[in-house]
Amino acid sequence: MKTGLRTTDRPWVKFYERDVPESLTYPDLTLGNVLGQTASKYPDNTALVFYGRKISYTELDALVNRFAHALTGLGVKKGDRVALMLPNIPQMVIAYYGTLRLGAIAVATNPLYKAHELEVQLKDSGAETLVAVDMFYPVISPVLPRTAVKHLILCGIKDYLPFPLNLLYPIKARIEKQWVRVKRVPPIHDFLSLLNEAQATPVNSRVSPDDTAILQYTGGTTGTPKGAVLTHRNLVANAVHNRVWLTNGKEGEERILAVIPFFHVYGMTTAMNLGVLLGAELILLPKFHTKEVLHFINKYRPTIFPGIQAMYMAIGNYPKIHKYDLTSIKAAISGAGPLMREVQERFEQLTKARIVEGYGLSEASPVTHCNPVFGKRKLGSIGLPFPDMDAKIVDLETGEKELPVGEAGELVVKGPQVMKGYWNKPEETDRTLRGGWLHTGDIATRDEEGYFFIVDRIKDMIKTVGENVYPREVEEVLFTHPKVKDAVVVGLPHEAFMGEKIKAYIVLKEGETATAEEIIGFCREQLSKFKVPKEIEFRDQLPKTLVGKVLRRVLRDEEMKKKEAK
Repeated sequence: MKTGLRTTDRPWVKFYERDVPESLTYPDLTLGNVLGQTASKYPDNTALVFYGRKISYTELDALVNRFAHALTGLGVKKGDRVALMLPNIPQMVIAYYGTLRLGAIAVATNPLYKAHELEVQLKDSGAETLVAVDMFYPVISPVLPRTAVKHLILCGIKDYLPFPLNLLYPIKARIEKQWVRVKRVPPIHDFLSLLNEAQATPVNSRVSPDDTAILQYTGGTTGTPKGAVLTHRNLVANAVHNRVWLTNGKEGEERILAVIPFFHVYGMTTAMNLGVLLGAELILLPKFHTKEVLHFINKYRPTIFPGIQAMYMAIGNYPKIHKYDLTSIKAAISGAGPLMREVQERFEQLTKARIVEGYGLSEASPVTHCNPVFGKRKLGSIGLPFPDMDAKIVDLETGEKELPVGEAGELVVKGPQVMKGYWNKPEETDRTLRGGWLHTGDIATRDEEGYFFIVDRIKDMIKTVGENVYPREVEEVLFTHPKVKDAVVVGLPHEAFMGEKIKAYIVLKEGETATAEEIIGFCREQLSKFKVPKEIEFRDQLPKTLVGKVLRRVLRDEEMKKKEAK
């Protein structure tokens, strides 16, 4: 399928790298088909590496068929929802592609959800099957009677570990109090047993590229979660976008460090789906631990490292970093939040690779913009729209008037990876999708060359003493302070400031000390008076999602509770 868009008023195409076309031809395939094609083309290539255990593309394709047949045996049909509460382990890849190959809908579920969060998502999606790691059973068990879940499929971290790690893991888990033994009696099923009992033959399911592939829940950091309905075509298109943008990527030769969570659509697309499309080796890590990540880079020599600023920052700040060879990495794409100059420069110094900032949102599968990996990039910019993407800045009042170059307004986008809508939320869908444009909720600007710059979230904009303050502008100043490791700024209701008071939460670098007066004085030197934080709170860490987004809502809620308690 080819999507051709006009070139008028799209200055960004002039800055695409030489091998990036203005418009692309997209394969008319489902994600299950993509895996099948890769397995045919690169049957003996390693698809997954999990602490030394290797699974080839031929083996992965067969395991995916087995899981699809196992779901059929449990009565799962096309269109049914299957929730996947799994970290980056082989079972996640198998269950994801097995669910999609059957024509069922995968519901990506955060493994760290608390009982209430899990219940809300299971109820909203109507999932009747849940696949999870057994250590999460204490959270899952009390929730199930209040949901539509009929089948719980449990697996263990040790299931795909090589010898002797598979024997040592239970001991380690007991020591860390993470060992949970659950008897597999229907409606509770064992993942490996289901696979062993199922056939590896091709799955006869009529799945169309326009069928729904996943429900990707979003909005948890700012309000009630909503399930973005993403089709196979949406997700394949965005995988192709990322493949083309990575101009030095070689099919069948790349190795992707897959530590960014697959349950988040950023990791799902830029690591898992892209990896399978490329025939790449996925180096799986269930959780980011700096020392372990460095060891894996040293040992398995990944060439591509999609991640978030917090990961690159942790690597750059690691005290024994020079003991590790990071030079296998060719490219790193930073998403899920702004990339600060200091973090970018430090990571590039260590790896000799290129790290660029991109942008996306769950409703767009998710990537819409990225700086050219080896072409012209601009610090602080989210880069250029992908091929076949339209993007513009519109006024905040009506969302209809396009604004001139340099003026801040809401970023709206249009392209082949944009969702169908929100699951069972027609009013929310109508508010977000208007006239074919996806309204992102982000305030941005565009320069004359077509590079876009995120100013902030509309909901995060602070109104103080009659002025609008964008938290990111203040945070960028805080990040330049030599003692600051991490920082976030929020607006808190306060009558004295005719709206909101600016408060900054600061995490200092190890061994450093500072006072609130010192930080405020530093900000006064670089910011207008009304933008300077009026209060500073030092913390050991900031509340964040697994993909590194600071949970501003959590901080605001804490402040509200303090106020109520007085």
